[in-house]
Amino acid sequence: MTPTLSVRQASPADIAAVDTLLARSYPRLLAPDYPPSIMVLAIPRIARARPELLASGTYFLAEDGAGRVLAAGGWTRGNPLGPEGSGGSGHVRHVATDPDLTRRGIGRALMGRVMLDARRAGVEWLDCLSTRTAVPFYQALGFRALHPVDVPLAPGIVFPAIRMMANLRQTAI
Repeated sequence: MTPTLSVRQASPADIAAVDTLLARSYPRLLAPDYPPSIMVLAIPRIARARPELLASGTYFLAEDGAGRVLAAGGWTRGNPLGPEGSGGSGHVRHVATDPDLTRRGIGRALMGRVMLDARRAGVEWLDCLSTRTAVPFYQALGFRALHPVDVPLAPGIVFPAIRMMANLRQTAI
């Protein structure tokens, strides 16, 4: 059963709830697609809320009727791989869904809000560095896979991802 759902803008006060969600979600959902050697190095770096995102005004939370965070994610302006981004491009940021509640439309509802918010802000192209696990999810939202990319997490530590892109002018939101 899908819980009652609302999507709202995050704030810095949500850091503990987002930390809890990321710490539950990433280790469980990514494990089938990444070897333990990558997980042990990546999870401590990626499963932590980013205060600047929570304060950005472009990061959102999907909550149930009791206010429990079920999913989180957002966007920022620019290109994740370099300065070639323009005012018309944005970048999907730190998306996660509760691992016990996947495939119930919660992530889709959250990303619908993210994509609509970005489009209203004048973003035409939304870039995404997707985990291997999330590629089918993003494809279902209208993103297309471009190529594999290694995301640097720390000196000597990279996380394999897939660069994806959606044209918000042509994607149904």
